[in-house]
Parts: sequence; C-alpha cells; structure tokens
Amino acid sequence: VRRNLHVIFGVSPVGSRFRRWSRQFPAIINCTSIDWFHSWLQDALVSVAQQFLHEVDLGGDEVRESVAHHIAFVHQSVTEASIKYLESERRHNYTTPKTFLEMISLYKT
Repeated sequence: VRRNLHVIFGVSPVGSRFRRWSRQFPAIINCTSIDWFHSWLQDALVSVAQQFLHEVDLGGDEVRESVAHHIAFVHQSVTEASIKYLESERRHNYTTPKTFLEMISLYKT
C-alpha cells in the first residue's frame, strides 16, 4: 500500500500559511514533488469566466461576453504588473486561480 499511495496536497503560496506549514512539517518540502503551475492562457481565462458567469443576469449575452473578456484582461494585467513589481521592489505579489475565481464571484453578488 505504501508504494502505491499518492497524496495530493494543494496550497496557495499566498500568505504565511504555506511558510508556516513548511516550517512545522519539513517533509512537505523534503519528501514531496512540488508542481508550480504556469499562468493560464487568455482563452482559458475567458472560458472559465464565461462558465461561472453563465447563470448571472448581466443584461444579456453580449454584456456577459464583454465582462468575461474584461475579467481575463484584468487578471493578466495584474500578473504582468506583479512581474514588474517584483523587479523594481523585490517583493512578490501572487495571482493565482483562486484570486481569479474570487474576482468572478464579485459579479455573482
């Protein structure tokens, strides 16, 4: 069983929680494979936004389409600005799929 046991542990690098867990449980870093996921493509961002906004009444399909493209554009713009921020200030600002989904949820309320 041990040889075939695989555990998936997903955490966001945002905030201090991951750092704290890494210190408390060093095996999280030492005995695991860490996969860093790359940024989503524009089409993927738009598709996810459209799927989540499908049930939201925004006044029509044309508006919903525009909002989906806008959300994807903002997410990518923040990602690009975060790279420039890291270069100039040497501080990280993470944009993750979770932050993208949180931005979509603002339109659901």
